[in-house]
Amino acid sequence: MDLMNSLRDGIAQELSWQIPLYEQFHRHPELGLAEHQTSAAVAAKLAGWGFDVRHFGGTGVVGVLANGTGPGVLARADMDALPVTEATGASYASTIPGVMHACAHDMHVVALLGAAKYLADHREAWRGTYIALFQPAEETAAGSQAMLDDGLAAGIPRPDVALAQHVMPTEAGTIGTTAGPILSAGDSIRITVHGRGAHGSMPHKAVDPVVLAASIVLRLQTVVSRETTPGEFAVLTVGSVSAGATANIIPDRAELLLNLRTYSTATRSQMITAIERIVRGECAAAGSPQEPEFEYYDQYPLTSNDAEANTRVTAAFTQTFGADAVYRTHPQTASEDFSRIPDAFGIPYVYWVVGSVPPDIYRRAVETGTVDTDIPANHSPFFLPAEDATLRMATGAQAAAALAFLARTV
Repeated sequence: MDLMNSLRDGIAQELSWQIPLYEQFHRHPELGLAEHQTSAAVAAKLAGWGFDVRHFGGTGVVGVLANGTGPGVLARADMDALPVTEATGASYASTIPGVMHACAHDMHVVALLGAAKYLADHREAWRGTYIALFQPAEETAAGSQAMLDDGLAAGIPRPDVALAQHVMPTEAGTIGTTAGPILSAGDSIRITVHGRGAHGSMPHKAVDPVVLAASIVLRLQTVVSRETTPGEFAVLTVGSVSAGATANIIPDRAELLLNLRTYSTATRSQMITAIERIVRGECAAAGSPQEPEFEYYDQYPLTSNDAEANTRVTAAFTQTFGADAVYRTHPQTASEDFSRIPDAFGIPYVYWVVGSVPPDIYRRAVETGTVDTDIPANHSPFFLPAEDATLRMATGAQAAAALAFLARTV
C-alpha cells in the first residue's frame, strides 16, 4: 500500500504544531469531567479541519468526517489528568498545583488530532466516515458512560470498528498489539460488616467486627488460590480495613475495600459470588446482628481485542513502521473504560500500546534488570514520554489503523 509507505513522512510534518499543543495541554491539565479548556481546543481544531463537531457527556467531543460511501471508523482518545503533583522538572511541567498529566492522555489527544488532520488533508486516499472521539474522565471510569448516557450511540453515525491506544513506559518507536484480552476488567468493592459495640473490658457483650474483618481478609485469600482455575489470571486485593477510633472500645462496624482484576467475565462473576458467599458466611459465624453491605464502584470493563480486526491493524502497523517496530504484547493488568463505547454499538475494536521511553534508556534498563525501578510508570509524578518519538508513533498508529479499514482499494 503506497499510502501506508508514505504515511510516516506525512505524519512527521505534523510535529511542528503537535509538540507545542502537547506542551500546552501538559502545562494545563484538567481532571475528569472538568476538561473544559482541552475540550474547547479540540473542538476548534476539528471544526477548522472540516469535521462536524458534536458534544456528549459535558466535556466529551466528537468530530465526524464523512467522505463518501464506505465503512465507519471510530478512533478514541481520553483527555483527563490525575490528582498528582508533577516532579519531572520539564520546562512544560504542569502549572496546576496537584494536577498532572501522569498517564499521557495529553499525548493521546494530540496524536488523535494529528491523525484527524492527516485524514482531513488526504481525503482522496480513503472513503467512508471517520469519527474522532475525545473522551473525558477515563481515570474515574465515568467518561465513556457519561457520553453514552448523553445519547452518543444515537447521536453519531454507527461505526463498523473502534480504535484506541495507550502510551506506556516501553521502548519508544514500538507498538504492542494482541488479540483477545489486553487490559483487565477492574472492580472496586466497599464491604461494610456489622457487629455490636461494647467497652473493651466487656468483650462478651460485643460482636467484634475487627475480628470478623480479620477472618474475612484471611478467608478471601482462598478465592484465587483455591477457587480459581490454575493458570487463569485473577487478582484480589484488600486495600483497606478500617474500624473503630480508640483502643478500649469495640466498634459496631468495620469497612473493607477490595479490588479485583480479571481477564474473563466468567472468572469475574465467579470471584464476586465467592466474595459475597465468604463475607456472608463469616458474618453468620460471628453472629453479626445485621447483613453485610456491598457497594461496587470504579468498575472497568474487560478490554478484549477482536482477533480479525487486530490482525488487520497489526498488518497495517507492520507495513507502515516495519516488523521490528511491532511486537505481541502481554495483557496488561491495568484497566480502562474504552470498551463500553464499541460494546454499546455492538462492534469489534482494537486497542494497542505505544512505547514512550528513549530506546537507549529502555534497552539499558532491560539489560540491567532495572525497568521496574528506573523507568517511571504511568501515574508516577516522574512519568514523561519522549515527545518526538512518542507523538510520531502514536499519531502514525492512529492514522494507519484507520486507513487499514478506510483506504481506497481501487
